[in-house]
Amino acid sequence: MTDNEISSGFRLAHTMMRVQNLELSLKFYCDILGMKVLRKTDYPDGKFTNTFIGYGPETEYPTLELTYNWDQAEPYEKGNGWGHICVETPDVYKACESLSAAGIKITRPPGPMKHGTRVIAFCEDPDGYKVELNEKIQTS
Repeated sequence: MTDNEISSGFRLAHTMMRVQNLELSLKFYCDILGMKVLRKTDYPDGKFTNTFIGYGPETEYPTLELTYNWDQAEPYEKGNGWGHICVETPDVYKACESLSAAGIKITRPPGPMKHGTRVIAFCEDPDGYKVELNEKIQTS
């Protein structure tokens, strides 16, 4: 069996992130970045809530799974293996102006990426997770 046969039909479904304050996270990802809540499930026996958010239906688009553990008091360790999620935007400069005006911390101002030309920037969500903003690749 070849690699293509093994992975036929695979797609990126979601990325899971643990969040300290679900409402703050939903405000950031939905109200500010424009994602929609696709489904939200409370698990009382496990004392956690899973909320799936994204820019389109789960069957067609990758989503974020925000996991809120009800009893988590301390901030989560980010670890040294985590990088970031990336959101495409038509204009990174304009997006950063709007995000900054909304009180979002811009950790890397917009400009060409190191060793490249694509315009990128970084901001942080309420839990300190990095979110890259980049401009859509223009196709001819």
